[in-house]
Parts: sequence; C-alpha cells; structure tokens
Amino acid sequence: MPDVFFKQGIVPSQFGGVPIRVIPTGPLGPAMKRDIALKAANGDILAFLDDDAYPRSDWLKNALKNFSDPDVAAVGGPAITPLEDSDLQKVSGAIFASFLVSGKFVYRYIPRPRREVDDYPSCNLLVRKSVMLQLGGFKTNFWPGEDTILCLEITKKLGKKIIYDPEVLIYHHRREVFLPHLKQISSYAMHRGYFVKKFPETSFKLPYFIPSLFLVFVLSGTALNCFPHLLKTLYLACVFLYLLLVFISSISRGLKPLLISEVFVGIILSHLAYGFYFIKGLISSKLKEEA
Repeated sequence: MPDVFFKQGIVPSQFGGVPIRVIPTGPLGPAMKRDIALKAANGDILAFLDDDAYPRSDWLKNALKNFSDPDVAAVGGPAITPLEDSDLQKVSGAIFASFLVSGKFVYRYIPRPRREVDDYPSCNLLVRKSVMLQLGGFKTNFWPGEDTILCLEITKKLGKKIIYDPEVLIYHHRREVFLPHLKQISSYAMHRGYFVKKFPETSFKLPYFIPSLFLVFVLSGTALNCFPHLLKTLYLACVFLYLLLVFISSISRGLKPLLISEVFVGIILSHLAYGFYFIKGLISSKLKEEA
C-alpha cells in the first residue's frame, strides 16, 4: 500500500484502514512531485494516480499479482470514464475510447486483454521502488510526457517489462468538450511530435503520424477544383467513407442520442487538432517544459 499522497489542503487520514502521510509540495510539476514521493515512500511499490482519477477497490490487489514476476518493473491498467461524469465529459471519454482516435492504444481507455507494453500513462501506473531508485526518478520537467521517458528507460535501458492488466482499473474524470478536451489533445500531440525526434524508440511509430497525414489530406481538398475528375471523385469518396466511419463510431459508444453529434464532431476535431500540434512538436527545436 502506498503511504505518500500529494494534495494541497488535505490533512493526514486513513486510506482503507492504512495510515497515509500528506506532504505539501507547492506548485511543482507532476514529475517533480513524484520524485519527492520516491524519497519519502517506505513501500516496495510506488503507485501513481492523477489528481482527477480514483481507483477501483481492488486496484492494488490486482496490480500486485503482476509483480510476482521479477522481470516486471511496472504495471498499468485502463482509465475509464466514471458514470458520474457530466454529459460533456462522457463525450470526451467516448472520443478517447473510439478506435478511430486511439487506434491500437484504445486499451488505455477501455479494458482489453492483458499484454506487455513499452509506454504507459502515469495516471495509472505502479512501479517498483527499486527500479525508480536505479533510474534516479523521473529526472525531467516534461509534462505531459514524463511517463514516456520513464517507460523508455524501464524497457530499453533496464530491459524490464511493463504489463498492462485490464483488472488494474481506475476511473479518470475527463475534460469537457470541446475546448478543454482539445487543449489536452493538443498538448499530447505536441509532446509526441517532439518525442519522435528525441525519443524515437517508443514515439517514432506510424499511428502517431496518421492524424497529421489526415490533416494534409483535408487541406489538399482546398484545391479540389483543380483535381482531375477521377482524383476528385476518389477524394470525395474517401471523405464520405471517413465520415461514415466516424458516424458508426459515434453511435456505438452507447451515449444518449443527443450526444452523438458531439462525439461525431469531437472525433473529427480531435484528429485535426492532434495532426496540427503533432507537426508543430515535430518541427519545434525545444519545448518550454524541457529543463
């Protein structure tokens, strides 16, 4: 059981019958807060959660089973949208849970079969303290993206495993659509684009480039009148097929009928925002979060 939590304005209390300590840190980034936790924690496993997430009651029990393998350095699981979230938050959750948005990484948002991964978000990540000490902590000011750097060092530098277990489940409150959601998407994309150059081992992957290719495809439509007839027909057919797939994905998310249009628009805007900011990160010489 982790014994250190970082939230301001909270007094020490009991968590599941186990005493906890609260250590105020002031206005520090998540990576720096977690490095402080590394020094203060007494347990063998460090359990990381975001401040807008909470675990299912069997979260720790299910996670600890995976550490019976000494080669397993870290364990993560799905971060699903809570039922009590607002409709606009649920729309954001439905967008992330769409295969058209998250692709092969959709297991991060809805339970999927257990597997080994090489990159996982720290909103739901448990890591051996010995591994963190060996690596010297997060050692970065990046946010988001500090988890990508950590996972890269775990898998490539140490040659250890990171396991995704669908039973290691948390609930993660979403940002409302559209602006807060798109701001989050844009931040993810900017860092991933930059990491393609800086950490290609886990970031130079085709799925991350697809939204940018889609953006270029959409922009090419501004010259549609200049296309040969056959090429114009093919372009419009591709647009129709894309919109059809987005519509099918929107109605399959199980939300209220009135929210389907928000999911439909949100998927398209997510693609465009990610595509633009991925390119921006790709051509950036340095990000402001970098020390």
